[in-house]
Amino acid sequence: MPAPAKGAAAKKKEVVKKKSVSKKDAYDVSGDKVVRKKPVCPKCGPGVFMATHADRVSCGKCGYTEFKK
Repeated sequence: MPAPAKGAAAKKKEVVKKKSVSKKDAYDVSGDKVVRKKPVCPKCGPGVFMATHADRVSCGKCGYTEFKK
């Protein structure tokens, strides 16, 4: 059986880890109440947080975007 080409063995795909929001960053616990820190998508409902950018907030699931004034 022939050996694999040198280029094919040497070239492996690099795994890129995505930075995800940890549950610690998404919620604030004060006493017996849990408060969400980030805005929630109005289309997807509770449980789907929106990403906050400098000029907008957007949902990563459905693509809904609100621009800041």
